Amino acid sequence: MNHKKTYNAMELKTAKGSLIIEGPIPPDELSRLDFHEDLVAFRPPAQQHKALIEIAGLPEGRIIIVRDRNTIVGYVTYLYPDPLERWSQGKMEKLIELGAIEVIPKFRGASVGKNLLRVSMMDDAMEDYIIITTEYYWHWDLKGTGLNIWEYRKVMEKMMNAGGLEWYATDDPEISSHPANCLMARIGKRINNENVQAFDQLRFMNRFMY
Repeated sequence: MNHKKTYNAMELKTAKGSLIIEGPIPPDELSRLDFHEDLVAFRPPAQQHKALIEIAGLPEGRIIIVRDRNTIVGYVTYLYPDPLERWSQGKMEKLIELGAIEVIPKFRGASVGKNLLRVSMMDDAMEDYIIITTEYYWHWDLKGTGLNIWEYRKVMEKMMNAGGLEWYATDDPEISSHPANCLMARIGKRINNENVQAFDQLRFMNRFMY
């Protein structure tokens, strides 16, 4: 499959300064930018920066960033699901995962996440994919935001909706383990019925188990 990537960008004015949201960014460009020390949600900043550079080098990998001058202050990643996850079991070429989204605390509440997703979807090639994201409450920064589980879930859902992702039912055990966890997806305009059916089979793998 030809994983076409078309660069898009926008300027976002916030109370704390203007930001550039842009991507997909190639690995060499990512390596030249500084990575903000407050991007700690998934692993230490230096390691996460390295991980983003690696993802950007994958044929299907896409990194959209938020930049404050020369410093990355937020990002979203898209790549094939982890081989250990159920979502990779169908070996679907047209299914990619929104794996991580993060914005530094300084710029939270300024619709940065929503606009990251909007810029991601400006690329027409996204219509060739089913894009999924799995939301687990134990990854959420409840302490830093002061929100409870349901308030945070609402914020996450609204943000994902800005990128066209909607809630989908699934019998995945991890997602089903807590009612706040959820699967969200966006089905591209050029996705055929065969791919939709394959996705449905991945969503409900325990249907016939008694």
